[in-house]
Amino acid sequence: MSLMAPSFNIASAKVAVLMGGRSMERDISMLSGTGVLNALKQKGVNAIEFDPATRALQALVDEHFTHAFISLHGRYGEDGTVQGALELLGIPYTGSGVMSSALAMDKVATKRIWLSHQLRTAEFEVLSAQDLSLESLRGVADRMGYPLMVKPPHEGSSIGVSKVTDLASFEKAVNIAKQYDKEILCERFIAGEELTCPILGEGQGAKALPVVRIQAPEGAYDYQNKYFTDVVQYHCPSGLHADLDERVQELSLKAYRALGCRGWGRVDLMLDQATLEPYLLEMNTSPGMTSHSLVPMSAKASGVAYEDLCLEILKGATLTQPWGESNRPIELKRGEGA
Repeated sequence: MSLMAPSFNIASAKVAVLMGGRSMERDISMLSGTGVLNALKQKGVNAIEFDPATRALQALVDEHFTHAFISLHGRYGEDGTVQGALELLGIPYTGSGVMSSALAMDKVATKRIWLSHQLRTAEFEVLSAQDLSLESLRGVADRMGYPLMVKPPHEGSSIGVSKVTDLASFEKAVNIAKQYDKEILCERFIAGEELTCPILGEGQGAKALPVVRIQAPEGAYDYQNKYFTDVVQYHCPSGLHADLDERVQELSLKAYRALGCRGWGRVDLMLDQATLEPYLLEMNTSPGMTSHSLVPMSAKASGVAYEDLCLEILKGATLTQPWGESNRPIELKRGEGA
């Protein structure tokens, strides 16, 4: 499948691989970005490392970069902020636009949009970090029951996420989560297997890649196990019944389209072991591209090598509003606009 933008020319392109950044996921971003950088170079692309934490984005214009491959994760990279800056600078970039990136980074907003589209997601409530009294926690537990998942809604990579089974662990979990966010997402725990489904493309042309089924020790698919151990088992093809696999892909595509995502992304889900119904968890608009990452794993299962995947994603780099004569930046003469 080709995602090539008409303006992309590998011979003349100068690509900034944005990696690092200022989020809690900086280290993972460096791993992802390094992998992408090396892959693009192998494909003959003039690709250069660019860390927004140490360099001003204006350098992208000053140094005549033509495209940006976003390998940033989390805040200031996956939440619409860098996408907005690139729109202003007129530099086509990979992945979703400003609004979709911002929505997908907010787990609460994402779930509300999915519910408005009648898409299945786990029952949830939101607490303010200013009101974490035991009375409030008891109320949530009474309404949804234990176990619960407690999450900071604007972080990724399972940062600050806890599973709670009683009031004491609930109180400890919200105190962890509030270190990262002003809101606390409390979600009904779904017993079952975790699934993920990468998506490539945009709108009705978007396609789902093979589903990955994840088996972590005691269900602990946390930050450490995601990136720094080999104890997690990944199954791709998933091993699910073909009809169920297709249902997961269909639900993932609907979730992706509901948020207006484009380019590429990854939908995370839980499969309820009692009902075999898939439940949406979250959308990743700048997924990991490390040696442990799931999008490259899924792409490989469909016959697409890592280097080819990186190039295809890059070819989809675009702007939400392409520059033209009608929206060219205004050039002020000295003394004007003061």
